[in-house]
Amino acid sequence: MESRILQLSSYLYPFKTEELFSKSLPLEIEIGCGNGSFLINYAQKHPDLNLIGVERLLGRVRKVDRKAGRAESTNIRLLRLDAYYLLKYLIPDESIQAIHIYFPDPWPKRKHLKKRLIQEGFPLLCTRILETGGTVHLRTDHEHYFRQMEEVFTSENSIFVRTDTPKAILELETEFEVGFKRQGCTTYATAFQKKD
Repeated sequence: MESRILQLSSYLYPFKTEELFSKSLPLEIEIGCGNGSFLINYAQKHPDLNLIGVERLLGRVRKVDRKAGRAESTNIRLLRLDAYYLLKYLIPDESIQAIHIYFPDPWPKRKHLKKRLIQEGFPLLCTRILETGGTVHLRTDHEHYFRQMEEVFTSENSIFVRTDTPKAILELETEFEVGFKRQGCTTYATAFQKKD
């Protein structure tokens, strides 16, 4: 079975999107794809998209690779990388149609808040890589983190505007989300679109 795990030709310069997939289609990424439950379901429902799943843990990347292979998902590629580094240095300008970030680590202790992925400066990274009209889709079970996400994407110098999350996307739950809902936890979802 052919691996979907990417080995980039350079980790210093932006990759060429046309080298990653056999078909040239709009490109979306999921940061922190976990066990691949959202990524694989989304890929199957959207053969008109190319998708990159990003995860730091090698075991998770390999697991998603096997699952994507069994699902015969030809429009998925996987990267084992730090998300911040990927967004800042390796994704070409204005090449991404949507960014999906579901249930990132909330780092709930006050002394760890600076480790959160989505904080001041993060929308600027998204601005660079998103096409005009591109969207960032966010979900979390942590209310304080959700408020922080809203704040950084709606600050006065932001070029994002809040938008509705399509019902078809909300219906595709991650493994974390299913677990949280079983425990009776509230989950929060929002989306922000890059202005023209």
